[in-house]
Amino acid sequence: MNPTRAQITGVVLAGGRARRMDGADKGLLPFRGRALVQYAVEALETVAGSVWINANRNVEAYHALGYRVIADETATFDGPLAGLLSALRAAPTQWVLTVPCDAPLLTGVWLARLVEAGRQTDAPLVVASDGERLHPVVLMANVQLAADLEAYLAAGERRVEDWIRRHRWVVADFSDQPDVLANLNTPDELARLEGRG
Repeated sequence: MNPTRAQITGVVLAGGRARRMDGADKGLLPFRGRALVQYAVEALETVAGSVWINANRNVEAYHALGYRVIADETATFDGPLAGLLSALRAAPTQWVLTVPCDAPLLTGVWLARLVEAGRQTDAPLVVASDGERLHPVVLMANVQLAADLEAYLAAGERRVEDWIRRHRWVVADFSDQPDVLANLNTPDELARLEGRG
């Protein structure tokens, strides 16, 4: 495959309940003077022809940022795969590239590494790895996988990594800079990263 910028729809996954963040809508939390989601859309704009936000709450606040907002097709907060499925179905492009809303160190320079890994394979999935574990929400997926993902979710499955492993996939290696994949799940993690300067 050889995905070009025009063939990629970038999607920020901001549709979760954020239980460990005391239920706050993580994408809208302030980080160094901006909402977390703004770091994600800025990163995606460098590699994707269009950028959307997947959100199930505070939709008007996300719309106000100037991006298309898509919700999960269910109201049961079924996890990141539900957001991915909505994107795969709606995208006018061949590829969807997802990032979480809570990884502000993941810039466009790093996402380009994901796209480049995709250019070197014909696998329908590219997933980021920090050298020790996968970060399966930092993912580029071919839209042809939509039907399979729908069936996976309909069977009650939710684990992103398990779904990825059902298909051919390749790794985008971030082992030289694993910190850029760090995501913020708790108020303490958010405060620590903000204080790092």
